[in-house]
Amino acid sequence: MKYEAVIGLETHIEIRSKSKMFCSCANGSGAPPNTHVCPVCMGYPGVLPVPNRRAIMTTVRAGLLTECTIAKFSKFDRKSYFYPDMPKNYQISQYDLPFCEHGRIKLEGTGLSGAPLPDKYIGITRIHLEEDAAKLVHSAEGSGVDYNRAGVPLMEVVSEPDMRSADEAYAYLTSLKEIMRFGDVGDCDMEKGQMRCDVNISLRPVGQKEFGTKIELKNLNSFRAVHRAVDYEIWRQSELLDRGEKIRQETRGWNDDQGESYLMRTKEAAHDYRYFPDPDLMPVVFTDEEIEAVRAALPELPAAMRKRFQESYGVTAYDAGVLTADRELAAWFDASAKKAKTPKLVANWISSELLRLLGEDKISIRECRITPEGLAELTDVISSGVINGKIGKEVFAEMYATGKSAKTIIGEKGLAQVSDSGAISSVVAEAIANNPKQAEEYRAGNERVLQYLVGQVMKLSKGKANPQLVIAELKKQLQ
Repeated sequence: MKYEAVIGLETHIEIRSKSKMFCSCANGSGAPPNTHVCPVCMGYPGVLPVPNRRAIMTTVRAGLLTECTIAKFSKFDRKSYFYPDMPKNYQISQYDLPFCEHGRIKLEGTGLSGAPLPDKYIGITRIHLEEDAAKLVHSAEGSGVDYNRAGVPLMEVVSEPDMRSADEAYAYLTSLKEIMRFGDVGDCDMEKGQMRCDVNISLRPVGQKEFGTKIELKNLNSFRAVHRAVDYEIWRQSELLDRGEKIRQETRGWNDDQGESYLMRTKEAAHDYRYFPDPDLMPVVFTDEEIEAVRAALPELPAAMRKRFQESYGVTAYDAGVLTADRELAAWFDASAKKAKTPKLVANWISSELLRLLGEDKISIRECRITPEGLAELTDVISSGVINGKIGKEVFAEMYATGKSAKTIIGEKGLAQVSDSGAISSVVAEAIANNPKQAEEYRAGNERVLQYLVGQVMKLSKGKANPQLVIAELKKQLQ
């Protein structure tokens, strides 16, 4: 390739908070339009904003989770622009003194295309806190503005231009979302607008140090859309450069249905927003003790958890990835694995059975009737030979439906595996007598027929016979 892509991302994340950033209005989606509003978030004259301390401390936590330096002195600024979604005609944001600076996120695994990712970190330029804008609503009847979202705490994570491909951009976003969800910063649901991303991308000839002209891509509503848009824009800019055309600095939208970008406007510069310190808000000052208290309470992050699961519980890298895709699921597995004799078996049951049922019922792990201790008990009775895997599925289904323990269900239904040698010997003898042709085939050297006879024994015992003892007894009686 003649050109190298230079990619940076600006990611907005709505902070999980009960109230808005500068007023006491509820922060929540799904309410009727313009019901979570007050004079402050509607920008009425004479009102005074009051900062949401929880949102500020959550931003500090996000910074520490991404290895940022936390500013001991920070402030809020006014970013001036006129648009229907901003009732005050300015946004309270941060300009030259953000809360967090100079962090990084490590790329892991493979990209969306399946290609391995380079071993590198993506730098974080800054993380600052601001208020969200309102939501423009368009329908056949016309357009309107829903101000419920106006003033919601919004954190912006600005990356360094360290990414070089669509795969790297996708992996960076995936890791950022994992970190923010595990850190209890926000839900990061792109479908609900809780996480929004803009891509800055330029091309330069391979080997050149200077950056090319930057294009900003907007209206990206999924990680896959980001991947597609980056690939498309690399192709589009390459075509322009090959024809000798000059690339203009632009803001472009992304049409995911058509798979192409389109011109929205020429890009504004920072001075167009006329930033100045908000006169209604005092500077924010942190002590070393306050910052260290936040650091001491940081959770274990997904990457570290995946490594620990593999080393401590013997799960595969794939299973570790599945188990850490959700913070609550990871904690649930961890609690179960600590109680189980065979943690790997716990992981297998979660991946193959539990997640399937939760998905079918569209419920979360916290709504599941099976407890972590309950699944550990089930895997223990299977690994110890009290029941086999087939009976285990029947017990598991009953546990999921009723919340009863494995031992209770086994006792009530008489499902314990038969390991008595005398009882198994008589069932094996009956199976051989009922299938003389297959017995002769085995004696003649066809060992594959043994599995058929095992099946007949299990049928006669209603699945309760210990399979290992059945095989041994069959071989003994057939000789």
